[in-house]
Amino acid sequence: MKILIVYAHPEPQSMNGTMFSSAVNALTNAGHEVKVSDLYAMRFNPVSDRTNFTTVNNPTFFKQQAEEVYASQMNGFADFIEDEQQKVEWCDLMIWQFPLWWFSVPAILKGWVDRVFTMGRFYKNGRIYENGIFRGKRALLSLTTGGPEANYIKERYGTLETILHPLQRGILEFTGFSVLQPHVIYGTEKQSTEKLALEAEAWKARLKDIFNEEPIMAINIEQG
Repeated sequence: MKILIVYAHPEPQSMNGTMFSSAVNALTNAGHEVKVSDLYAMRFNPVSDRTNFTTVNNPTFFKQQAEEVYASQMNGFADFIEDEQQKVEWCDLMIWQFPLWWFSVPAILKGWVDRVFTMGRFYKNGRIYENGIFRGKRALLSLTTGGPEANYIKERYGTLETILHPLQRGILEFTGFSVLQPHVIYGTEKQSTEKLALEAEAWKARLKDIFNEEPIMAINIEQG
């Protein structure tokens, strides 16, 4: 199978770095094809503007979605965006590896989505959710948190399901991906080296059988 891993952490020796390298090795050793987008190593620019495109639809007023639709019709995406779009279109499974920062993804990963997940190519009228362009593909969020699991309750931080809803439902399922259960390592700063090593082994063990997992339906935001 074909897997894309999008990795968003600036420190290779971090737990996210360990999870990233463990996934690449485990999936490659299992015979899968793996491509990566190591966003910090790539120095990916998260800022969307006209440099997203080689074409121009309206030179006097920049409306990003209109330019995206036009570029989709005219093969007008900048090369570095085209490369990332082709990776997403190529994969059977997309994994995002990131630390939870301010209850969301790091800005570099959100900017990657803003620039790569374009209207006209990744979604369009009538081609969302169950009719999404990426129907049949799977996606998985693998993340670390600074706080302990006990804090992720409605009365404190909010449940992790609610926190991840904009990512799982608003981006991934919106474009047609079937979302797998997120892989979460809580409170990494307070865990021992031995415990983190066990977490990495558990991650590799999960990946061995990842294509036999059943997708989840992302939580309804009203459920809290």
